[in-house]
Amino acid sequence: MKKKISALTALSFAAAALGLAACGGGGGGGSSSTGAATSASAPSSASSPTSASSPVTGTQSTPQYAANSAQLAMFNQVNAYRQQCGFPAVQENTVLDQAAQAHAMWEGLNNAVADNETAGQQGFTGVTYFDRAAHFGFPSDAFGGGVSAAYWTAAALSETQYGQTLVNSWLTGVYHAPIVLTPITKMGVGEYETSLNGFPAAWASLTIADTSIQQLTPGAPLTFPCQGVTGVAGTAHTETPTPPNTTGPWGTPVVVMGNATDTLVLTSGTITDPSGKVINLQLLYSANDPNKLLQPYQAVAYPATPLAANTTYTVNVSGTQNGKPFTKPPFTFTTGNSPW
Repeated sequence: MKKKISALTALSFAAAALGLAACGGGGGGGSSSTGAATSASAPSSASSPTSASSPVTGTQSTPQYAANSAQLAMFNQVNAYRQQCGFPAVQENTVLDQAAQAHAMWEGLNNAVADNETAGQQGFTGVTYFDRAAHFGFPSDAFGGGVSAAYWTAAALSETQYGQTLVNSWLTGVYHAPIVLTPITKMGVGEYETSLNGFPAAWASLTIADTSIQQLTPGAPLTFPCQGVTGVAGTAHTETPTPPNTTGPWGTPVVVMGNATDTLVLTSGTITDPSGKVINLQLLYSANDPNKLLQPYQAVAYPATPLAANTTYTVNVSGTQNGKPFTKPPFTFTTGNSPW
C-alpha cells in the first residue's frame, strides 16, 4: 500500500525584541499584529510500518550542513533532544534537504508560512510535503510529515541562535512537537532569509520522512521532555488548531510516544513546581483529540497556563499502552529563556 508523507502542520511566528508579535493571516514576520496565524492539516496514519528502513538515496552518515549555519543548528538541536530522551537519531537526507530548502524559500518569496504551496507562485515545487519530496526524488512509498516556521527579532543573532529558536518554537506546539519527535529517521532542513527593518527574517522548514518507522522498545512509551532536559521554552503562545482547554498561552507540552503499533491513552498527568504546587495537566490523545491530529501512538500532557523561565519542574504521567497500565518514573526538566 502506498504511504504518503502527510502535510501535518506549519507554524508561523515572529518575535519582537521584548515580546511576541506574530503574523496575521498566515503572513510572515513583517506583521505587527498580536496573536498568531498557523495552519494545520490532519496527518494520515503510516500503514504497516516496519522496524528497519531500506537504503534511501542521499542519506548521510554525518551532517554536511555548513559550519555555523542555521540548518546545522536545527539538525543538531533536533538530534540532541531526541537522543537525550531515547528517540532514534535522525540522519540528514540531501533529497529531503532540497525539498525543505525549496519550501523555506517559497515561504520567504511569498511572505507566507503554510504547509501547502500554490501552483504558479514564486518558487513552487509541489503542493504538499509529499509532493515536494517526490519532486526531488524521494521514494514514493515514504511516509512522514513536516513543519514550517518564520522568525524575526530586532536584534543581532547568530545563525545558530536562529536555528535553535526555530526548533524550540516547534517543540512548544501540542500538535507540532510530536511531529519533530516521530521515530522516523531521515530529515531534511531548509532555511531562507529575507530582510525586515534591517534584520534577517528567517523562514524554515523540516521534512521528516522514511520508508519505515523505528521501534522505540525497550522503554516505550518515551517522553519529551525527559529527565535532565534543559532550555526548553516554558511558554507557548499560539497554535492552530488551538490546543483544547486553553484560552491563552500554555506551558511546555510533555509528549508521550509509543511504537507505531501502539494505542496510548493518558489517565493522569501533573507538573510540580519548586514550591510544591501541583499543576494538573490537560491530557490529549488520539481518542479524545477533537482535531483528530494525534496518531494512536502519540499523546500529549500539557499545562493550560505558562510555566516560568529558568525553573525546574517535576513531571508525573500515567496511562495505558494497548490497554495495559503504565506509569513513567517521575522526572525533572528545566525551562530556559527561549522567547517562545
